[in-house]
Amino acid sequence: MAQILPKIQGPAQLRSLDLPDLNLLCSEIREMIIEVVTKNGGHLAPNLGVVELTVALHRVYNSPKDKIIWDVSHQAYPHKILTGRSDRFHTIRTQGGLSGFASRRESPHDSYGAGHASTSISAGVGFAKARDLQGGNERVVVVIGDGALTGGLAFEGLNNLREYPTDITIVLNDNEMSISRNVGGIAHYLSKLRISPAYQTARKNLHSILDRLPRLSDDHIKFLYSLFDKAEDTLAYMTVPTAKGHIFQEMGLLYVGPVDGHNMRELLETLENVKKIRGPVLVHVRTIKGKGLVQAENDATRFHGVSPNTTLDEIPDKASLESKKPVYTDIFANTLIDLAKENRKIIGITAAMPSGTGLSKFQKEFPNRYFDVGIAENHAVVFAAGLACQGFKPVCAVYSTFLQRAYDPVVHDVCLQNLPVVLALDRGGIVGDDGPTHHGVFDLSFLRSIPNIVVMTPKDENEFRHMLKTAVEHSGPVAVRYPRGSVFGVPLDQELRCLPIGKGEILRKGKDLAIFAVGPMVQTALEAAEKLSDMGVDAAVVNARFVKPLDKDLLLSFAENTRRILTLEENALQGGFGSAVMECLSDAESFGVRVARLGIPDAFLEHGTIKALREQCGLTVGDVVKAAFKLCEERQPTLLAEVQRKRLLRPV
Repeated sequence: MAQILPKIQGPAQLRSLDLPDLNLLCSEIREMIIEVVTKNGGHLAPNLGVVELTVALHRVYNSPKDKIIWDVSHQAYPHKILTGRSDRFHTIRTQGGLSGFASRRESPHDSYGAGHASTSISAGVGFAKARDLQGGNERVVVVIGDGALTGGLAFEGLNNLREYPTDITIVLNDNEMSISRNVGGIAHYLSKLRISPAYQTARKNLHSILDRLPRLSDDHIKFLYSLFDKAEDTLAYMTVPTAKGHIFQEMGLLYVGPVDGHNMRELLETLENVKKIRGPVLVHVRTIKGKGLVQAENDATRFHGVSPNTTLDEIPDKASLESKKPVYTDIFANTLIDLAKENRKIIGITAAMPSGTGLSKFQKEFPNRYFDVGIAENHAVVFAAGLACQGFKPVCAVYSTFLQRAYDPVVHDVCLQNLPVVLALDRGGIVGDDGPTHHGVFDLSFLRSIPNIVVMTPKDENEFRHMLKTAVEHSGPVAVRYPRGSVFGVPLDQELRCLPIGKGEILRKGKDLAIFAVGPMVQTALEAAEKLSDMGVDAAVVNARFVKPLDKDLLLSFAENTRRILTLEENALQGGFGSAVMECLSDAESFGVRVARLGIPDAFLEHGTIKALREQCGLTVGDVVKAAFKLCEERQPTLLAEVQRKRLLRPV
């Protein structure tokens, strides 16, 4: 049973604890995280890796007056536990419970909300400059991982800080990982700062001298750190191919480190000294992702995020993982491999998500045609555009929510030049427990307004395979949007074929109204049509397939014959598929057609199960039935009353 943690109601209580108690507290926090996250699901390895760092930060700094900003914030579970939310931690990632990310609505200790990478430095500079303008004295601390440091936005913040220096501490949490192993020049550079034994020994000797000095003024501390830093640089040039912290110091930062991120004494001493320094400082902290859980330490990628009710007794082997029901990501990876065997021009590109997008499978088959660009979605899309200019067929696999970060390259570099780049948008629609930062519910809206692009979304995995074939054969930009999670289990065609661009599919004929649906909502439409048939309403169901170009002929035909159109999409209603339908009817002057749209309302969805969030948004079979009846009331005024009399209209 926990001894220290139940007594911690806020960060201030950490200051009365001695070193053994702080270390015991870290163990208790790890136990709580493992217990809750393996039950609820969530980010496990990242949080286990920052426990000591989080305790040390809250021991040294005075949150919420001092601002601690977490990049991505998927590693903020220990922070939540220490800031008055331990009694609610068991609710994390459940509907109505704590968010899995930092949220300004949740606590004053969450200075800045996040969910996407590389935002913290820019935000921190904003906080620091606001403090300077207001004459405040609070400290601003940014915690960013080495994975997030691969994102260009992080360097935009550093560049701005070089031009407008201010008091800010950037803690670089270096565990050599984002979700998977980090790639690129920054990862290579940081590795040089870690690996030289001669440098590490010399550095410890230098700092042991500094630690023995009596308590000094802030000016003396800063002078000595500057002096010792020059000495460290000399040592680094002699022992390390790349000078210690040189890139950061050239950007105007005082570099401190590397520091052992699991040594509480070293962390506290370093942060206490850094707190006295004025100006921008970067503290390089080395941590182990998954620290304290052997399975997570050995396989940090697998245990980066875990599903609810995860068993930690043993890591599932590859065979048992592959025996599970396939998900859309698997279908994507396998189909792309099949296509790439026939087309040597196909290139796979990911932005630090090789496992999440399935491209890790592609990498094994075609290592020379696979590229991981790091957390750099903008670069990924422009890189793809360059490849396309030279005759290749780049397939850029990215989560829908992360493509938002690359909107301008999609417009300026791909669509404006009408280049044959394929955007494979995983996690399209509601994604569940990750919440508002991760729902992919805006892509249909922001993509369909761009000229030249084809936007399509499959009703099931078999159609998905044909859409990928269509995409790589098309001569211009294509976005294929598919959902998170398991497939429907329909049979797969052996031969892949191209679908006619801009043509929908009639799945069910009907005379009373037509339900036009896209993506997995097609199945919902079919189930609703069956129930409507039992109630005396004859509903047609159309699998639109293409959000752009829309099948205008098919739509106008049903509009003329039924005069009632119901659209169904798992996307924002504003500017989405339903809006495209209404625009088409307006342009064709098809007046007198009744239209109802079901989709995501004009609000950010919180976290919860996909089922619960669909119910919240009115996207269930029952909601479709009710919307259809409302459309048909005018035409059949006695129908609803008759159905109710027979007690046929029941919850579905």
